[in-house]
Amino acid sequence: MDQPVSTRADYTMTARTWSLLILLGAIWGGSFFFARVAVQHLPPITLVLLRLGLAAIALHVYIAGRFGLYATLRQRWREFLAMGLINNVVPHILIFTGQTEIGAGLAAVLNATTPIFTVLIANQLTADEKMTPAKVAGCLVGLAGTAVLVGPRALAPFAGDSGGPPLWALLLPLAAAASYGFAGTYGKRFRNVAPPVTAAGQITAAAIVLLPLACIVDQPWTVPVPSLGVVLAVLALALVSTAYAYILFFRIMAEAGATNTSLVTLLVPPSAIVAGMLFLGEQLSVAASVGIALVLAGLVILDGRLLRRMASPLQPKGVSAESRETAQKR
Repeated sequence: MDQPVSTRADYTMTARTWSLLILLGAIWGGSFFFARVAVQHLPPITLVLLRLGLAAIALHVYIAGRFGLYATLRQRWREFLAMGLINNVVPHILIFTGQTEIGAGLAAVLNATTPIFTVLIANQLTADEKMTPAKVAGCLVGLAGTAVLVGPRALAPFAGDSGGPPLWALLLPLAAAASYGFAGTYGKRFRNVAPPVTAAGQITAAAIVLLPLACIVDQPWTVPVPSLGVVLAVLALALVSTAYAYILFFRIMAEAGATNTSLVTLLVPPSAIVAGMLFLGEQLSVAASVGIALVLAGLVILDGRLLRRMASPLQPKGVSAESRETAQKR
């Protein structure tokens, strides 16, 4: 069972935590391919319902009564319902609605503002994740890298292009990013709950909310039976990009805090480009290289350890601060 996590004020990104964060970014980056296949044949709300519903079933089977799942669900169902709404139902609907007018590239740029919202929200609502100049600078540099990855065409609406999408289509994904920011901060209350339980609780609550909504809006019983490729895409979204991914998400949040966990939104576009190179034979452009470099620079700034070492190359005699912190964790 997962051990309770320290409530120290300064969350540290260890090598293990970085590895989990990169893995999560790769998984969510790859999910765009599966979503592209599935959304061409399934209505958006129905697709989200299938994704979350199947993921919830998989998590319940995986947990199989361990970790005190059902007792925790009974005790904290209101919190899981709130988490499911702000981390799944609301942002998914906002993003899908916005994407009726804007492309996936611009939506990715807007979604990459999540760390900025998380920094602002966590600064106001928590005592242990206050805003620092490094956090702000890291978020802005990472966002700039994401914008470079997507390219200037996706940013044309911000330049006053009269032929661009309506303002509301730009604001909805931003509102979704803010919702994710609230979810990241709200999710801190689950830090002492086993990550599979937290994932199962919020995904189950979201699926329950979406069921009547999908029936009213999409009437999924009228949708033609999907092909095998669509079925496999939905299963990949549910089992890998949702069930397994959210276990990673809440594990990282318990270890590294809301602000650090939100950095995954900056890793999604680079991982999507790498996946395209590996599986689709796409070439890495100069702009993409610059964008990836900026994203990595933003992560380095937010992590802070390299900058601290550069600022104080000469440590006093004895054990370094980083070594002392490592020793305290043992």
